[in-house]
Amino acid sequence: MIGRLRPGPARVEPPCPHFGPGGGCLLQHFAAAPYRLWKRGLLVDALRKRGFAEAEALVRPLIALPPGTRRRATFTALRQGRRVLLGFNRRFSHAVEDMTVCHVLAPPLVALLPALRQALAPLLPEGKPQDVTATLTDSGVDLLLALPTEPDLAGREALAALAVELDLARLSLAVAGQAPLPLAERRLPRILLGGVASTPPPGGFLQPTPEGGAALTQLVLAAVPSEADTVADLYSGCGTFSFPLAARGHRVHAVEGDAAALAALERAARGGALAQRISAERRDLERDPVTADELEGGDAAVFDPPRAGARAQAAELAASDLPVVVAVSCNPGTFARDARALVEGGYRLEWVAPRAQFPWTGHLELVARFAR
Repeated sequence: MIGRLRPGPARVEPPCPHFGPGGGCLLQHFAAAPYRLWKRGLLVDALRKRGFAEAEALVRPLIALPPGTRRRATFTALRQGRRVLLGFNRRFSHAVEDMTVCHVLAPPLVALLPALRQALAPLLPEGKPQDVTATLTDSGVDLLLALPTEPDLAGREALAALAVELDLARLSLAVAGQAPLPLAERRLPRILLGGVASTPPPGGFLQPTPEGGAALTQLVLAAVPSEADTVADLYSGCGTFSFPLAARGHRVHAVEGDAAALAALERAARGGALAQRISAERRDLERDPVTADELEGGDAAVFDPPRAGARAQAAELAASDLPVVVAVSCNPGTFARDARALVEGGYRLEWVAPRAQFPWTGHLELVARFAR
């Protein structure tokens, strides 16, 4: 039997009533200062395992973003009789922790939950969990509901009324795994990127907090030489880095595999003053990376892959003649693997700056600069 005999010196009282059975925020009992040291250590250890003996000197101090600022969450909704559970999965379980408070999410997202429970009750099948994705944009909440079947007229009317009640910017449905379609679009969901208003697709990826997105953008801009003419933005998404780079005067080629994200980037580029500085290409960079020959003559590249990293693309970057490569990552392990490939290709890892956007977890974001 495992139990706690007495609290350790770094233990504090967890602030959340869901701590324990909840599947997230597992480190709320860890005092702030040792928690930050531990989290930075995850990155240092990952680099050392890949042969970076100087990792401690390369990794800058960790900056942790405050709780209560996360703007995007995917909840699990589960109907049990007349009751709808709405929250996150419990640890190592498919059971749903019915959430009443959250110290991580921005308050407007938590405020949605009571009305959502009531609205979903007649729409959800018994005992079959469904996803509810809520994103707080600059113009209001963008809500995406996954449902197993198309709601009838009464259900659609009820959801349209919910959009009004909650003052949603947009409410979309993804029925039976199909592509999301807007049900009620009261105004366009907007995110300001480099001075350009972008409308992400329903459920589309964004940096989890505005503060974190701004911090990563500042680091990317600091890493890309201001005199660089052409910059490749690989895994560009909706343009998190493309637009700030273009706004600074660079010519940016954005490459992204997700069609909806790339379409959002192209729409925003056409509607702004940066259209002449941004080109876009849809490409699966895992199966079809941008080659070293295609990168020849460029001035810099930024790559921001998913958690699995960019094994194939890193190999091509390592073989390129780019003077500067900037890595953005949410996984120290795959970042360290890709960093080793770049260094073996002749690059020098100059610095790594960790940023923590997910309080009380082991998740860590970073920006790193490589140069020849």
